[in-house]
Amino acid sequence: MSFGKMNTFIDLITTQPVKDAEGFTSTGDTIIASVRAYKEDRHGNESWKNRAIFTNASALFRFRQIPGIAVKTSMVIVCDTGRYNIVSVEDVKNRGMYTEVLCERMETSG
Repeated sequence: MSFGKMNTFIDLITTQPVKDAEGFTSTGDTIIASVRAYKEDRHGNESWKNRAIFTNASALFRFRQIPGIAVKTSMVIVCDTGRYNIVSVEDVKNRGMYTEVLCERMETSG
C-alpha cells in the first residue's frame, strides 16, 4: 500500500458512558488515534465478492498498525463521509504492518 493511496483522514474513536455533574449518563467519544487511511466503498468487484459473509459492510479502511493500540469491533471510525461501526478487523497478510477494517455506515436520525 503506497502512502499516496492513503488520502482519507480518520479518527479511531471509542464510545463510553459518561456521567455529568447531576448524575445523568450520556455517551462520550474519546479519540484513540487520528491517522491516514485508504478507504474503499462497497462495490461489486472481486474483492467484495470474497467478503460475502459481511453483507452489511459498506466500506473498507486500510491503515498502518498503530503501536500499542488494538483495534476492536466496539470502536467507531469517523471520517469526512460520516461515522462507521467496525464489523471486522484483521491484520493484512499477518505481517503486523497494516490493519484492514470492514465497516458499516451509521445512519443518523434527524
